[in-house]
Parts: sequence; C-alpha cells; structure tokens
Amino acid sequence: MFDLRDLMKPHRIVLMLIFAAIVVWCAYTLRWDWIPTYAPLAIEGLWRTIWILIVTTVLGFFLAIPLGLAQAIGPWYLAAPAKVFCTIIRGTPLLLQIWLLYYGLGSLFPQIPWIRSSELWPYLRQAWPYAVLALTLSYAGYEGEVMRGAFSGVNKGQLEAANAFGMPRLTMFRRIWLPQAIRNVLPTLGGETILQLKATPLVATITVVEIYSVSSRVRADTFIVYEPLLLLAVFYMMIAGVITLLFRRFEQQVPGRATGK
Repeated sequence: MFDLRDLMKPHRIVLMLIFAAIVVWCAYTLRWDWIPTYAPLAIEGLWRTIWILIVTTVLGFFLAIPLGLAQAIGPWYLAAPAKVFCTIIRGTPLLLQIWLLYYGLGSLFPQIPWIRSSELWPYLRQAWPYAVLALTLSYAGYEGEVMRGAFSGVNKGQLEAANAFGMPRLTMFRRIWLPQAIRNVLPTLGGETILQLKATPLVATITVVEIYSVSSRVRADTFIVYEPLLLLAVFYMMIAGVITLLFRRFEQQVPGRATGK
C-alpha cells in the first residue's frame, strides 16, 4: 500500500522541490515552440519505440528459454552452440550486430531472385525487420545466460519428487521447473528490459524512425539541441518507470521465491 508519509520525508521533499524548480526553469527559459510541428512524428516514434521493445523482449525471452535449458541440462551438441551464441552476443557491441544484419543480409537479399519476387520482399527491403531481429537476438543472448543460472538454481528435490511420482518431463518442466526459474529471475528480467529500452536508440542508425531519431530530426532542422534531448529523457524515464511498476506488481502477485533448501 502507498503511504503518503513516505512521500513527506525531508529528503524527498527537498528532491521534489528541486525537480519542481528545474521544471519551472525549463518551461520559462527554453524553447518549446517546435513541439506542435513535430508532435505527430514524435507520437509515431514513441509508438515504434514501444512496440519494438515489446516484440523484441517477448521474442527474445522465448528464445532465451531453450538457450538456457540447453546450457543447464542439454547434451554437449546442444549446450555448446547455445554457449557459443550467448558468448558472441554478450561479447560484441549491439551496434555492430545491427550493422552486420542490416548491411549484411540487407545487401544479400536483393541479389536472390526468389526473395525479391516473394511476398516478404516489401518487408525485407525496410530497416525495421533487421532492427527487430538484432534486438531480439541480443536480448536472447543475455537472457539465455540468465535462464541457465535460473534453471540450475531450481530446487532439485522438487524435480526428483515429481519424477518419482511419474510426472511426464514436459509437464514437470511446464508446472514446476519453468515457473520457479522465471520467478527467481524476475528482478533481473525487469532490469534487462529497461536496458533493452535504452538500446532501442541504436536502431536509428539504420534509418528506423523511433523516438530518439525524432529528437535528432528536430536538432537537424531547427538547431535546437537541449530541449529535444530533455524531452527525450523524460519519455525514457516514464517508460522505464512503467516497466518497473509492472515487474514489481508481477513479483507481488506470484508466490514467494524458491529458497533452494
């Protein structure tokens, strides 16, 4: 429950006053007359940032589950490729991965006749599929390592008991192993999702119009530098705040974490 008394603590009152003073100073001393002109483009960019974030985190997490499981219990011919994939993703810059996919596959596909004549070509000729693919693989690479630790940390006694009762392996994975693994890494998943949000501006380097690229457009057209960046920071903070609240609410609704004892 939210307690108003927590908000009235002296240090928080001072922080709120400082924030209010900064807001008033920005409102009266900086230029904001460009906002009506670029508001439609900003809304489009904000929406694209949000859906790229949602799609890549969901797809990346579903890919991270088999990556983590393969490293935790898989045979070597599954564990080794999963480990190599996670190592490459975690060891190379995301910007490099985006450029390799966009300038690599993006220049290769036009040379293949059956791709150019297929129904996929109108999409593959655009930049956003490569951005989505790069961010998805990046999230999967990091979360694959997280899920490896999560699967390894689940109480083995529960798995042995389920196996003794004759529970099928798929049912045991679906009802015991996976839920507890996810429960144990929820705080980490929330933090990684916020990091994924902070990585979305990189897709602007391959001409994807998202909220960061809109601020760059304003700066290039009007030579106004600080105001678009300040507004951009507010947008990112708001989205990050929503992500934090959603994950905290989810953590409160699921049962307590397994202790592994």
